[in-house]
Amino acid sequence: MEINQASSLIIISLAVFIVPILSRYLKIPSIVGEILFGIAIGKSGLGLIMSGEWLSFLAHFGFLLLMFLSGFEIDFEYLEKQGRKQVVFALFIFFCTVFLAYLFSTLMGFGFYMTLILSTTSLGLAIPTLRETGLSKSLIGQNIILAAIIADFLTLFGIAIYSLFYQHGFCWEMLKPGLIFVFAALVLYLLKRLAWWYPEKFVRLIKREDPVETGVRASLALLFVFVGFSGILGIEPVLGAFLGGALFSLIFRYRGVLEEKLMGFGYGFLIPIFFIHVGMNFDLRVLLEWQIFLNAAGLFLVAWIIKIIPSLLFRFNGLTWGECFSSGILLSARLSLIIAAASIGLKLDLINNQIHSSIILLAILTSSLAPILFKKIQSD
Repeated sequence: MEINQASSLIIISLAVFIVPILSRYLKIPSIVGEILFGIAIGKSGLGLIMSGEWLSFLAHFGFLLLMFLSGFEIDFEYLEKQGRKQVVFALFIFFCTVFLAYLFSTLMGFGFYMTLILSTTSLGLAIPTLRETGLSKSLIGQNIILAAIIADFLTLFGIAIYSLFYQHGFCWEMLKPGLIFVFAALVLYLLKRLAWWYPEKFVRLIKREDPVETGVRASLALLFVFVGFSGILGIEPVLGAFLGGALFSLIFRYRGVLEEKLMGFGYGFLIPIFFIHVGMNFDLRVLLEWQIFLNAAGLFLVAWIIKIIPSLLFRFNGLTWGECFSSGILLSARLSLIIAAASIGLKLDLINNQIHSSIILLAILTSSLAPILFKKIQSD
């Protein structure tokens, strides 16, 4: 049933406000609640069709902002404090995950792209869960955060590289992601020089009282500059958005009130629209087919195995076996990045609609269950 643009705007706006409240009551992540709401009103539920292009535009904007904030969340000061040995150890665990993901993807008949999808984790769920349990500064918390940061960054970069390889083969086009890193390095150098010459101007970016919101403007400008440069190079804009956020985080180690403003603007309105849009396009009916259901169940099982087994290596880093197991549980949570990867794969025909729906279901289940199980294990 198609509804007009005015009614569509009312429905989505009310949902953005009400769904997080209901999600807290149901004790599920608000993002999961937003996807479930989208499923309820979309093609798998009421079958509502929102007229106009506004919803698609806002959802895409929210998607880019989500990737920008994912890069924005990387704490480079934290990485420096960890030291080379800890970073190398976390890298080894990540590559063990990739190896297992590749092994199971091959056994299940999926392509290499599924390896990248399964290797993702959710930094955005791991950090709040650790904060809620008071473990973010503990040894287990530090190990989980470092592993999640590396998994987020490397899987996104791997997705960008593989998508180019799939479209163009092994040729000079593969160098394009390197060009965006060169561009990022030039922007970083320029901004650091400007910060050195005009420190008082840069302080305005993180001030609470700024009537023209210079910091928010600068952040969004950086986001779209990198998205635009990605478009010029013909690579996925999500990589540009992610790098833009990471660059901002690298320059401004203390972001203070600016982080609050961007998180409020993003997670308060635009990003929920993206997840509602994802839910509206989710086709639950395809999972009713027996073979597809088996594939979804297999992916769900593999998603836990490939994170839990490598996490047992944390035992060599001073964690108990119970802490190693619970670390693997929390790292199994997948949400924003796996949905982004699934959206890219569907657009490029790397995965079909059935696999896309299975991945969305996987994201809903792991992001709901992993934090609950982690808290349960830690409280026992």
